[in-house]
Amino acid sequence: MQQHVHVVINDIDDWQPYYPSQSLLTANEYLSTQKSKARSHIVNLCNDLSYLSTGYYVSLLGEARGQRVLPSVTTINDLNNFRHYQLLTNVLDKTASKYLLNYTDNTLELIICFGVSPIAAFAGFARQLFERYPCPILRVQLRQESRWYIHSLTAGQLNQLSDEQQTFFGDSLDAFNKRVWRKARAKKEYRYDLAILYNPDEAIPTSDKKALTQFIKAAKEADIEAELITAEDYSRLLEFDALFIRETTRINHYTYHFAKKAEANGMVVIDHPESIVKCANKVFLKELLEQHNVGMPKTELLLSGTSLDYAALGESLGYPVVLKIPDGSFSIGVEKADNAEEFEQVANKLFEQSTILLAQEFLKTDYDWRIGVLNNRPIYACQYFMARNHWQIYNHKESSARAKSGSFETFGVHQAPKDVVKVALQATRLIGDGLYGVDVKITRDGPVIIEINDNPSIESGVEDKHLGYELYRLIMADFGRRLDEQ
Repeated sequence: MQQHVHVVINDIDDWQPYYPSQSLLTANEYLSTQKSKARSHIVNLCNDLSYLSTGYYVSLLGEARGQRVLPSVTTINDLNNFRHYQLLTNVLDKTASKYLLNYTDNTLELIICFGVSPIAAFAGFARQLFERYPCPILRVQLRQESRWYIHSLTAGQLNQLSDEQQTFFGDSLDAFNKRVWRKARAKKEYRYDLAILYNPDEAIPTSDKKALTQFIKAAKEADIEAELITAEDYSRLLEFDALFIRETTRINHYTYHFAKKAEANGMVVIDHPESIVKCANKVFLKELLEQHNVGMPKTELLLSGTSLDYAALGESLGYPVVLKIPDGSFSIGVEKADNAEEFEQVANKLFEQSTILLAQEFLKTDYDWRIGVLNNRPIYACQYFMARNHWQIYNHKESSARAKSGSFETFGVHQAPKDVVKVALQATRLIGDGLYGVDVKITRDGPVIIEINDNPSIESGVEDKHLGYELYRLIMADFGRRLDEQ
């Protein structure tokens, strides 16, 4: 799809240091133009972005016309009110902090153009600021008063840049245009654009490269152009119509920020932020499943700072006892205690990570069932076996960099026990209509829910072993249906 980019400035003389461009408009020209091109982008470089200024109205009308504007009205308001409610203050990473250790003054002025800083040590800092306050030019003042903090953050003005800063701005704009505003499709135009968020360096990825390739291929059949994006593409998210997160999700993490931004802008998103919130915390799931009488292991909540009778708890649950931090995944933050002394030791260790723990009865099985559910429909079934000589599917105590996992078997949904599928569907109906992986153990008293994953693994040769390419087609067809219904 053709992307039209317009740069809007107050005075044409402000652009003299830069190359001429047919995409250049003055604010008055833009505001008096009635026509708007679909999916066009506006880079608002007006010098005054105060409330109800000409620059403010450029962004306001751009959004009203359905265009994608940088900065948005929300960003302008946030910057104008930064002193009243600083929404992002503690973003100095290790590299920036190390630079400041050798900095002799108590004040440092920075300019950031399209998320880039001329000081290499502030690359991560600049990117984070731009992701939270997407504005072409940001002026930042850092101050030190016992610690370094952001004293002021404002939109920079094009006509106040020094010669050196003008060169830096021009280079940054050129790089931003190449990186962000996508070129026209060379061959086929698709009805929708899908962003697939993944982390190429994730130790235990939710989808491997081959599976991601299959998703992209299946998306085309659903008339969707899919593109892999990473955490660095946060500012690009609104180029797309839908978001598919293929990375381990957490609340205090950019995966959740992506989901929230997508939801706030009316995009179709899986994992939906509400699903992330509900599935990420095992305390919430415990209460939810108990309230609706869905089978789960016997579980007790342990609160830090309270008097805990470990002997009585151990007797009630039976040994060994499994202890979990509420927001762990892939068997991380899950420990086992074989007696009261170990119970207390393990609990104290895990309390360093969380003020609430779950203590759970240990249910020994050779494998867990995993039922994949999409929009309240079961789409795959697997057995995940425990890692060799270990009691969990993943063994993080192995000496290798990557956790060792057990073997697996994949089945058609019709081959899985009906009561296992039934309890999985009972559980996911309480969460939403997204894509889930429900872990179930079979006990003498029937199947019980171990975990509901809002971002289940779909790897080539594992979850797709029974359905093959059809599994990817099913998921992408569901995105197409959701997009059509919007």
